[in-house]
Amino acid sequence: MPEAALMKRSMTGSAAAAVLLMLFEEDEAAQILSRLEPEEVRQLGNAMYDVADVAVEEVDAALDQFVSKAKSRTTVGYGAEEHIRAMMHKALGPDRADNMLARITPPQRSNKLEMLKWMEPKEIAQAIENEHPQIMALVLAHLDAPAAADVLQLLPLDMQDDIVYRIATLGPVTAEALDDLEALLMRRGTKTATSTASQRGGTTEAAAIMNNVRKVNEQRIIKQIGKRDKAIAQTIEEEMFVFDNLIEMDDKNLGALLRTVDNAVLVVALKGCNELLKAKIFGCMSSRAAQAVQDEIEDRGPIRLADVIDAQKQIIAAARRMAESGAIMLGSKGGEDFV
Repeated sequence: MPEAALMKRSMTGSAAAAVLLMLFEEDEAAQILSRLEPEEVRQLGNAMYDVADVAVEEVDAALDQFVSKAKSRTTVGYGAEEHIRAMMHKALGPDRADNMLARITPPQRSNKLEMLKWMEPKEIAQAIENEHPQIMALVLAHLDAPAAADVLQLLPLDMQDDIVYRIATLGPVTAEALDDLEALLMRRGTKTATSTASQRGGTTEAAAIMNNVRKVNEQRIIKQIGKRDKAIAQTIEEEMFVFDNLIEMDDKNLGALLRTVDNAVLVVALKGCNELLKAKIFGCMSSRAAQAVQDEIEDRGPIRLADVIDAQKQIIAAARRMAESGAIMLGSKGGEDFV
């Protein structure tokens, strides 16, 4: 690559990190890579190939950037837990501090199933396809929602609604249950790390998974869950599409929805709403109507959070009714079917 082109290449982000990593010995670089997430390893790996022909000037630039950031780095984030505990003990005394810390310390995140992030959906599905649905649910609950949706759709059709229901009703997972699951995965040839108990699952996680399955599968699974437990099915549906998801709708569908919403309801629903969503909504209205709503929002005093949530639920309920009748489409999904 010509020197002029090299000088133009930006030595920031992944490129700078790749240059620095390549300056380490193999063992040292391996230790750093082992602490990264799969997607970070992929990005850094690609970046290392991209900077394989790095120029001396670029190495200097990457080092300068690293030194600059290192100088501004504080101790916040390093040994934070020990630092907080020491401060609390000095301020409150050991007994009072320990009581306080027991209430406010976040639960430790389990890493027993971290290896699942490195496996392909097909590989995970094959590993659990003959297991009990509760085992399947536990595995899917430890995956990111898109990956869990991919695995779910590779499992037997007649079990999918049962698995989602079990995810939605999954309570705290004991260390013993994780040990059993770890043993299962180790029998499949996968090594795991050790940790403590885990809290996974719930209707929110089930909804996140359902948001990533194909529309035809979503409708079938929700319908089957509804036959089993109408309240759980309704809760999952409610969490699948919330007020903030309106930003994912295209202008035509969102405009059609807004034309059915009373301004008084919209004013309350938008109180305290994030600015991007407000801009999206106002952009789907006439300038006059948008200005009227903005003026009323500014004129209104504080509004109870419960009232805001209720107004947002009214709009979402209207959106669902219109979607069910085919009047609008709610956002878009990967893997959508077309005919």
